[in-house]
Amino acid sequence: MDFRRFFEDKTSVWEFFQTCGKPVVLYGMGDGADKVLNAFAYYGIEVSGVFASDGFVRGQRFHEFTVKRLEDLEGELGDFAVALCFASSLPDVMAQMKYVAERHETRVPSVPVFGDTLMDDDFIAEHRDDMEKAYDLLADEQSRRVCEAVLAFYYTGELEWLDAVTTDKDEAFKILNLGDNEVYVDLGAYNGDTIDEFLHYSGGTYRKIIALEPNAKNFEKLKAHCADRERVTLWQLGAWSENTTLIFNNKAGRNSAVASQGVPTRVAAVDSLLCGIRAGYVKADVEGADYETLLGMKNTLKAKPKLNFAAYHRTEDIFRLPLLIHALNPTYRIFLRHHPYIPAWDTNLYCI
Repeated sequence: MDFRRFFEDKTSVWEFFQTCGKPVVLYGMGDGADKVLNAFAYYGIEVSGVFASDGFVRGQRFHEFTVKRLEDLEGELGDFAVALCFASSLPDVMAQMKYVAERHETRVPSVPVFGDTLMDDDFIAEHRDDMEKAYDLLADEQSRRVCEAVLAFYYTGELEWLDAVTTDKDEAFKILNLGDNEVYVDLGAYNGDTIDEFLHYSGGTYRKIIALEPNAKNFEKLKAHCADRERVTLWQLGAWSENTTLIFNNKAGRNSAVASQGVPTRVAAVDSLLCGIRAGYVKADVEGADYETLLGMKNTLKAKPKLNFAAYHRTEDIFRLPLLIHALNPTYRIFLRHHPYIPAWDTNLYCI
């Protein structure tokens, strides 16, 4: 794949908002909208208003804007271009996003979950070779279509790119083909929901479960969830390249992650925890620490456990993670899938 030519006929999301000739408004508020405002300031894009779904509009303010209903902004501004600034996998919320996109030209600015790297022409010029190398490693045509679509979505912000490649998890777990005697390592186990996912696809049987969760509140929920299960080892730890202590933001939910401010949190290399135990299946959703987590699994990957790694936390993860997995064990077959989510969250690597 020649990614230089691939992007030549496409308009970046930033150029679209710079040149669309319409007022630009934000759909959504919160952390995602903060990141979009920062990116717009960098690219010189002016914002004319903010709206939210009807159930969230209570006259509140977001930065200098009063948050309004879509219909109210339409009455004030007429037509405008929409920057979608939040994420969801809920069918009704995604349907509302698409309803808005039918009424107004809508793009999704590609601000990463973690880090501040933006997908633009400079980013492509810097990383094009790595994109092409990672693309060539992918094991099937669907993986290559997903790679093209997600990169095009990052660049253009056009929702249609995701629609064309979205598949459910049943198909992805057919790739993994989990057995009934797996040693399952869950990195970023949250409240136990991904343990339930594993049990669903393994038929409810397993040899052992080892789960890590760094956030104290989440860890208590995880312990309660697993209280009646045998052969389960739980660690209140984050996954990293080495055993140390880092500062985490202490956010609950799935967003506990390394940050500049927060609480000291112990992290560990997976190799040091397994102590010779041979993992059969490793799932990692470690909120931006995915690359470092792989570095801490060099010995684990020699035994070639099946892998399920998030590939969307940082803009570069979609190509740098496949390259690292291949470098650590070149015998892996690497698959890429995108599951129902707007924006391109829940885009994962499945490796066998």
